[in-house]
Amino acid sequence: MSERTLRRDVDRLRELGYPVEATRGVAGGYQLRSGTALPPLLLDDEEAVAIAVSLCTAAQSTVTGVEETAVRALAKVVQVMPPRLSKRVEALRPFTLPALRSNAPAVNAVILTVLAQTCRDTEILRFTHLARDGTRSLKLVEPHHLVSLWHRWYLIAWDVGRGDWRTFRVDRITDPEATGARFIPREIPGGDPAEFVRKHSRELPPQYRVVVEVAAAADTVRRAVGSWGTVEELDGDRCRLTLHTDFFDWPAMLLASLDADFTVVDPPEFRDYLQACAGRFLRAAESAGPLPSES
Repeated sequence: MSERTLRRDVDRLRELGYPVEATRGVAGGYQLRSGTALPPLLLDDEEAVAIAVSLCTAAQSTVTGVEETAVRALAKVVQVMPPRLSKRVEALRPFTLPALRSNAPAVNAVILTVLAQTCRDTEILRFTHLARDGTRSLKLVEPHHLVSLWHRWYLIAWDVGRGDWRTFRVDRITDPEATGARFIPREIPGGDPAEFVRKHSRELPPQYRVVVEVAAAADTVRRAVGSWGTVEELDGDRCRLTLHTDFFDWPAMLLASLDADFTVVDPPEFRDYLQACAGRFLRAAESAGPLPSES
C-alpha cells in the first residue's frame, strides 16, 4: 500500500467519524482512539439520525421495559456519531415526541445519554441538582444505574459529598459532566436497583394531597378505593375522600369510575387539571356531531 493510499483511507475514516490520531517521528503512525466499537460504515447519515431520534423517543415512551434498553443503545450510538450528526439529532429531538404521554415531567434524552455512559464506564459524574424545596446544589457522585419507574427516570448513585447512597430524579438534573475520574463500583444495598428505587420512593412524601367530597355512601367509595386512600363519612350519602399522589391522572380516573358527583376541596391544581380534561372531552363530544336518529 502506498503512503498516498494510506492517507486517503485515513481521511475517509475521519470523515465517517472515526477518531484517528496521527503521531510524527520515527516511531510515529496512525492510531484509532479507543471507544469506537460500533462501525459507522454500516449506516449512512440519514439512517444514523433516524435511529438516534427513534431511540430518544423510545427512551420516553410508555411501553414498559423499552425505556432502559433504548437509553443504553442511545448511549452507544451517540458516542460514535460524528459531531455534525449529533447536532442534527439534538435539533430534531424537541419535535419528535411520543404520541402517548403521561403528565410526568419530560426528560432530556441527551442528559439520559450522559448518565448512561458514566454508569457504563464507572466514571465520576458532576451535575446540578434541583431539590424538592427548589434549592440548587452541585453534586459529585459515583453513578451506578438508571431506572425507569412510574413514568419517571431515577439515577442511583453514591453521593461522594454525603458518603451515602442517593436516588436522583433525572428531570431535576441539569448540566451533567463526566469528570474523567474512574471509581470501583460499590454494591447497591439489596442488589436490586429497581427495588432500591421503589423503597426510596415510598419513603418520600407525595407531592399532592387530593381531597374531594363525593356524593356517594362511604362504604361504596371505600370498596372502590381500597388501600389507595382514606374515606371519611360525612352523612348517609356523602363522604370525604383523601388521596396522596404525585400525579393527577389516576385520581381523575378513580373519581370517574365512581359514577357520582363530587366537589374538589384541595388542591387548586387538581381543580385546574379536571377543568382542562373536561374541556378536551367537551370538544371531543362537540366535534362528533349529533347522534344519528333511530329509525
